[in-house]
Amino acid sequence: MGGRRVGRIITRPLTALLAFLPFAAFPAPQSDSGDVVFRSRVRLVRLAVTVKDSNGGLAANLDKDDFSVSDNGVPQQVSVFERNTSLPLSIAVLIDTSGSTGKDLGYEVESAGRFFHAVVRGGSPSDAVALYSFNWQVTLHSSYTRRLPRLDQGLHALRGDGGTSLYDAIYLAARDLESRDGRHAMIVITDGGDTTSTKDFDAALEAAQRAESILYPIVVVPIENPAGRNIGGEHALATISSRTGGRVFLPSDSASLDHAFDEILIELRTQYLVAYYPKNVPASPNRFHSVSVTLRRPDLRAITRSGYYGESAP
Repeated sequence: MGGRRVGRIITRPLTALLAFLPFAAFPAPQSDSGDVVFRSRVRLVRLAVTVKDSNGGLAANLDKDDFSVSDNGVPQQVSVFERNTSLPLSIAVLIDTSGSTGKDLGYEVESAGRFFHAVVRGGSPSDAVALYSFNWQVTLHSSYTRRLPRLDQGLHALRGDGGTSLYDAIYLAARDLESRDGRHAMIVITDGGDTTSTKDFDAALEAAQRAESILYPIVVVPIENPAGRNIGGEHALATISSRTGGRVFLPSDSASLDHAFDEILIELRTQYLVAYYPKNVPASPNRFHSVSVTLRRPDLRAITRSGYYGESAP
């Protein structure tokens, strides 16, 4: 299966990321007919939160009262809380197939295949994976599925050639994620460079934030000497990752790539769900709300997205 070219500019209209975020409707007084008229809705903001201790280990068994949330600097009341949330997980795996990555593509394919099998064989039966590749254009090889033969076939059709449309790939995969229920994650396997995108860094970051997707870049380092690496590209990926609640991995061989996939999956399966209805939040001129999650214990650190796009005023 050769896959479907999804191009570098998406033309279909934005689907609101609110599609998987429920609202609470508040009834107005009854009409003359006795019918209740609903005239306002309040958005429930969901945060997938990873908690780590001072040694970098995952912290389990925390309670709702251990978490504090603020929205644009205003403290909020946590309305929904889950440990090891069972919300379905959609994971987009984006593999760089540009000419510069050809020598590493073989073991990347094998490692990604093992990751697909681990996702399907564990976790929620609603979890699903999609496979994209990108060089000078972006190709969707498999939409979200749990069918391993379909994913494996897409992986083994990959060939290295051409430039690198990294930002286009993030943008397009994020747009596909927006309408899916549950939690969203993107794993991008690349050497960090971008040479042919029509979208820029800001567009890719905004798309990832609007999709409420955690971004995990796996930067396959060609050499350890910074002089031979795309440091600027690596820093850009680190910024997107940080602002979406992910982190960067720098594997140098097949074993360390397997380890990166393992750590990502463990994190995704041990996340807390912390959700709240925004209240008394000041206006945001650019519609972006900054969110902060802190913990009662000073030795713990909460990792989550930096905010969300909403209305300019609550």
